[in-house]
Order: sequence, then structure tokens, then C-alpha cells
Amino acid sequence: MTKPVIAIVGRPNVGKSTIFNRIVGERVSIVEDIPGVTRDRIYSSADWLTHEFNIIDTGGIEIGDEPFLEQIRAQAEIAIQEADVIIFMTNGREGVTSADEQVAKILYKTKKPVVLAVNKIDNPDMREMIYDFYTLGFGEPFPISGSHGLGLGDLLDECAKHFPKEDEVQYGDDVIKFSLIGRPNVGKSSLVNAFLGQDRVIVSDIAGTTRDAIDTPYSYEGQEYVIIDTAGMRKRGKVYESTEKYSVLRAMRAIERSDVVLVVFNAEEGIQEQDKKIAGYAHEAGKAVIIVVNKWDAIEKDEKTMNLFTQQIREHFLFLDYAPIIFVSAKTKQRVHQILALVQRVSENHAMRIQSSILNEVIEDAVARNPAPRDKGRRLRIYYATQVAVKPPTFVTFVNEPELMHFSYERFLENRIRETFDFEGTPIRLIARARD
Repeated sequence: MTKPVIAIVGRPNVGKSTIFNRIVGERVSIVEDIPGVTRDRIYSSADWLTHEFNIIDTGGIEIGDEPFLEQIRAQAEIAIQEADVIIFMTNGREGVTSADEQVAKILYKTKKPVVLAVNKIDNPDMREMIYDFYTLGFGEPFPISGSHGLGLGDLLDECAKHFPKEDEVQYGDDVIKFSLIGRPNVGKSSLVNAFLGQDRVIVSDIAGTTRDAIDTPYSYEGQEYVIIDTAGMRKRGKVYESTEKYSVLRAMRAIERSDVVLVVFNAEEGIQEQDKKIAGYAHEAGKAVIIVVNKWDAIEKDEKTMNLFTQQIREHFLFLDYAPIIFVSAKTKQRVHQILALVQRVSENHAMRIQSSILNEVIEDAVARNPAPRDKGRRLRIYYATQVAVKPPTFVTFVNEPELMHFSYERFLENRIRETFDFEGTPIRLIARARD
């Protein structure tokens, strides 16, 4: 199920980023411990009561030297395109400003639900300051305080009332759902056309969700596939496309619904910082990943070029060391036919289960060969391990003290599991729990 999306929109200095951080909590404030992942704080997952959702902080938008109104307009455009619910943020201490009125005029034109939040209402005595905000025309204003975390529950309750009830297409367990993500102009659409242009049966284009996601089912050599794409990925406004970091937003919904994610690079442009952000979301979502280097035909190369490019990818994407790399050309269809076989293989690995008896033999052998180091006189003891989930494969180790499971030793155990079983293309999650 695709998560609803909330966007926070408003003029500068009304506290958008503060509220964003309050809602998502420590998820954006922690230091990422996965080497090679670069964090982008403008988009994050959050939850409230029984609701899970994604949230956009448009305060992070920077569009060159565009004038103020164009900045606001760009923020609103992105929010309108991507969000199911818009939080219109204002500053209670400053009252209604002309800039607030300009934002309101832009939001009037959208059919999305708008929830009006009045920030910096830090105590009950200040509640009378919200009444002027009725003039903006968005109904009851919600008084909140970003600095104290007040009123956010009521605000999120109101947002949740407007979350869409999705009627998502369901596919059989044997159908492999995959998506292609990457920066603009890396050749995603050309690769899709290269798939569909070969000898396979195209079933139909199905409107997969209420958000106009387009699912393209087809079969190839007896295997059923679905390419998950978002209609809006293909066409956006000029300002939207120029804000390159928002290619992350266009990829998120496709990632959520996929079993396998193809992270597509442009061989001519090389590796960009934005590639890391996009790939990082696929990794964090626990999806199987394949790295696809497109436009390989346009590169002048010798017998060492592919190895050097592979080495460069591995150095920049340490967190994707499990992902296979394939060099293709959508234009000449070089190796394109190999992608689907790779998708099928990593999908099977992503859903693979290991018997507990065999898993424990591997863990016991690993510990015997390399016991956990002592920490202040204490040593980690692993009593038992079992697989508790697939997609991605998730293993729980029952230990004496979970805090003794250091990252380096967890990595050692993961490597031993990978050496024994074929988990190419899929992340692995290890969880240490006290035996009790």
C-alpha cells in the first residue's frame, strides 16, 4: 500500500522545517550509519496513531536566484503535484501578511485539501492570535508550537481525515513488480520502451492507484512482470524539473510498491551526488536493487573501462555492495534482454527463506572462526538465530546482551551469511535481541 503524502507549504521563517522535524522525530536527526548514503531531509516517513505517511518539507527548496514569489510558487507547485494533503504554515506572532495571502491565492487553485496551521502559539493565552487567520479562507486554523510540540496531534488528526482511501491493484505472489528510478534524462523511459519493444506480450496499461500510477504488466519467457511508473514522472513543470533533488519525490511511490528497483545511471554524466540520494531510499526501503548503467554505447572504452567504472560505483555506493551492476544501452538494446533475467534472480533472492537449522550451523561456524571481541570484560554470546521475514530477508539473533552486537561484528555475520547463501541483489537485516 502506497503511503499518503503531506506537504508543508508557507512563506519563509514560519517554522516549516521545525514542524517537519517534530513530526518525523529522530529519523532525520540521527547520524546515518550506512557508509555512502547521503541524507536529504526534505522528505521522510512518519506515523501518527495508526497512520503511516510521507511528509515533504518545502522549506528545503532552493531555486537559484529566483525572486521571492517564484520561490513560493515553486514550493506550492511541488506540494500540489506530490501531496494528498497540504499543511499551510503561518506565523501567529506576525499575523496575516501579504506573503501569506499570496500563498493562499496559489493554494486556492488546487483541489487538494489544505489544513491551516498557525505556528508559534506557545501557550493558551496566545490562542486569540489565531482569529485573524480565518480571513485566509481555509476554515478553522490549528494553533501549534514547533518549539514546544504543542497542537501537533490535533493537526495530524485533521490531516488524517483527508488521507485517500486507495483501491490499489493486487497482483499474484508470482508477479514480479519492478521500477526504474534515477535522475532526469538517464534514460528510464527509453529502457522501458526497449523492454516493451521486444518479443513479449503486453497485457494493458492499468490505473494502479488513485494517484494515477501506471502499471504496465507483461510476460517474458513464462514470467509475469509489472513495471510500476508514475504518470507524473514523465511530464513536470519547468521549475519542478530544474529542482533536481526533487527527482527523489518522483521515485518514492514507485519504490514503495516495487519488489525490485533498478537504479539507472547515465554513463556519459558519471556518478552524481543525487544518484546516492535516490539509491539510498531504495536501500532503506529494503528493496532488491540492480544498478543499471545506461548509454554505455556513448562511451569511448577499452578493455579496462568497465572494470574502472565498476570500481568507481563500488567506492561511491558502499551501502549497495550487494547490488549487481549491468552496463546497457537502451538505444542499441545492448544487454537489455539480460536485465529481466537479473530482475527475476534478485527477486527470488529477496524472497528466499533459510531453514533455522542450516542458518545456525553457519552462525556457529562463523563465531567459532572469529569470536566476538570483548567489551569491558564482557563478550557477546549468540544462542540462536532464525529468519523472521522476507523482502528483505530479516534475521533475529538471540544473544546475552544486544548492546554488545557492534556494527562491525554484525557486518561480519552478514558477510558469512552472504558467502553461504545467494543473497545477491537484496539487503539483509540482522536484529539482535536478548534471549529473554
